Amino acid sequence: MHIEELAAQLGKAIKEDPRIKELNAARDAYEASEELRTLMTEYEVNQKAIEFEAGKPDNEELVKKVQARLDELYDQIMEHPVFVRLGQAQDEVNSFMEAVNNIITFNITGELPSSCTHDCSTCGGSCGHNH
Repeated sequence: MHIEELAAQLGKAIKEDPRIKELNAARDAYEASEELRTLMTEYEVNQKAIEFEAGKPDNEELVKKVQARLDELYDQIMEHPVFVRLGQAQDEVNSFMEAVNNIITFNITGELPSSCTHDCSTCGGSCGHNH
């Protein structure tokens, strides 16, 4: 069997994994959420308003109000169940794909890649990441 055929089989198997299916379902829910889309649109509009008004004389109070609304919107978006679900699903898929890649790398090199998270608490500092 050729490597390309094996890769195609692996891809099909990965596609059927429940973590991938959950990511797809979470992405569909995200795209279908009118409420979340409204929040994100309002966030973008307020962000542009702050960029436009910042630095203008006598706009300090307006900028503070817009920033307060931006902060509220940000929290609402980050805490929205659809957004949370998508983030969790993406994290699960990222971990899954990293594990798959580590297995492939191990089978090629005989060594597991370091799993540095850039805080180096998971690898004991042996990842070579510059602190």
